Amino acid sequence: MADAVDPPVLEIEDLRAAPTDGGDDILNGVTLTVRPGEVHAVMGPNGSGKSTLANVLLGSPEYEVTGGTVRFRGDDIADWGPDARGAAGMFLAFQYPQAIPGVSVLNFLRQALSARKGIDLSMLELRLSIMEWMERLGIDPSFADRHLNDGFSGGEKKRNEVLQMAILEPEVAILDETDSGLDIDALRTVARGVEEVRRDRPDLGVVVITHYQRLLDELAPDVVHLIVDGRIVLTGGPELATELEAEGYGKWTGDAA
Repeated sequence: MADAVDPPVLEIEDLRAAPTDGGDDILNGVTLTVRPGEVHAVMGPNGSGKSTLANVLLGSPEYEVTGGTVRFRGDDIADWGPDARGAAGMFLAFQYPQAIPGVSVLNFLRQALSARKGIDLSMLELRLSIMEWMERLGIDPSFADRHLNDGFSGGEKKRNEVLQMAILEPEVAILDETDSGLDIDALRTVARGVEEVRRDRPDLGVVVITHYQRLLDELAPDVVHLIVDGRIVLTGGPELATELEAEGYGKWTGDAA
C-alpha cells in the first residue's frame, strides 16, 4: 500500500449519474479516493449501483454524469471518452466480457496497446511480451491466437481480462464482479493473476467490485466500502467485508429481520 502522502490516482467526489435515455440517478453522491498501490473493495446488494459506478468511471455512453467529479491523476476527466480514458491508463475488467469472433487475442491487444502507448507495435514485439505474461499467469500459449472470448469458458474470459491488464499496464484497474460465475479454483487462479500483475506494478490502484468476500480473501483489500442506493454508506478495513459476509446487507437496506 502506498504512503498516505502519495497523490491519488483516482478521486471520486459526490459522483451522481443517471441512464442516458432518461430516469432517476442511480449514483447519488459517491465519494472515494484511491492512492497508488491501494486495493479498494466496493460491496453492496444487487441494484445498489456497483456496476453503474464501474461503467461511469470508464465513460460508458449508457450513463450521464449529473453531478460531482472524477479525477484521474489530478485531471478532471468529465470530457474524456472511453478511448481517452483507456489510453491514459484506466482499465475496466468487465463482468460479462464480450466475444469478438474473427479478432484474435493477439490482434486485439496489439490495437489496444498501440493506442495506450501511442506507437505502432509489431506483432513480433507484442507476441514476445504476451508469451512472457502467459507463462507468468499460467495460460496456454495457444490462447494468443484464439478469437477474443469466442467460445471461452467463464474462467478463460476472466483470465483474458487479467492478461489485458498485465499487457496494457494501467494506472488504475476497475474489476467489475470479476468473481461472477467462477468456481473457487477459477477464482483463485484469477486472483493470483491479479496479484502477479500487482507485484510487477506495485503502484497500480485497484477497485474491486463484488458481492462476496471470497475474492477479497484472495486479494486482501486495504479499504472496503459498502454502497447502498447509489451512496457509500460505510467504509472500513478488511474486517468490514467479513462483517458483511456474516450479517448481510439487511440493516443497511431496511430488509433486516
